[in-house]
Amino acid sequence: MEEPKGKRQRTCLPICSCHHPVSGSQVKQNYPASVEEAVCGLITLYFELSYRFQALAEIFEQDNIALPRVSGYFRQVAEEEEQNAKTLIDYQKERGGHYCTKDIKKPRTESVQNICQALALALRQWKTVATFLEELCALGKSCTDPHTTSFIRKQLLVPKIQQIKVVSDLITNANRLGCTDEGQVSFGEYLIDQLQEELEKPPA
Repeated sequence: MEEPKGKRQRTCLPICSCHHPVSGSQVKQNYPASVEEAVCGLITLYFELSYRFQALAEIFEQDNIALPRVSGYFRQVAEEEEQNAKTLIDYQKERGGHYCTKDIKKPRTESVQNICQALALALRQWKTVATFLEELCALGKSCTDPHTTSFIRKQLLVPKIQQIKVVSDLITNANRLGCTDEGQVSFGEYLIDQLQEELEKPPA
């Protein structure tokens, strides 16, 4: 039974505003409408993240920057975010929900010119996602949907916290090598590209 619109909790989650039940879809097993809408919004967010990290990877492939391992790192995390989106799509189907396909706008990364700016952007994005995931876990708990809470925490939140730690360490090392968020690529950034082990972490 669908929960009344007026009784849904206020949330900062990226709720899918155009979400609606699909006629003829399989019966939902204790899958609250507010949770389904939030998951749908998060799927779009993950696709947007993937697109944005692809754009960052392309920046570091340019001849005037040419940091191949940094580029590979962002291309890898772009693939991981796309896989996260697909994981949530599969979860929606498993619970009897659906994903509302949307056009993903071109990400704004024109201002990024160096590693510090790119890493800071990634850190902001991932902290926002982690906050949304924590809120979704709380929403699932309040809606008596422990399956969603457990799934989100294990499959998405814990790995995201690890990503935040890795990128925070990269920012710390970049600062130690004299990298700044002003101007073009510096020599310290070339050292990071050559020496930083985190840039070659195995796929999740």
